[in-house]
Amino acid sequence: MTAPVARAAPEPLAERRIALVDLLDRLLAGGVVLSGDLTLRIADVDLVRVDLKALISSVSEDVPSPFGPGGEVGP
Repeated sequence: MTAPVARAAPEPLAERRIALVDLLDRLLAGGVVLSGDLTLRIADVDLVRVDLKALISSVSEDVPSPFGPGGEVGP
């Protein structure tokens, strides 16, 4: 009879180590949307407000661009 083999418990998500290159590859493969607000305020008076919205995705030669040669959006 063989002895049972002890298996290590899977690592929790907080303990997993992922290389930065692998993380960027995963994010760019599906795309990521960044959104944020920045407000500079002094004495409860808003002086500067910046809204940021960005879409970051990878580019492939296999997928045609939705923009025409003049920068116009195609059908």
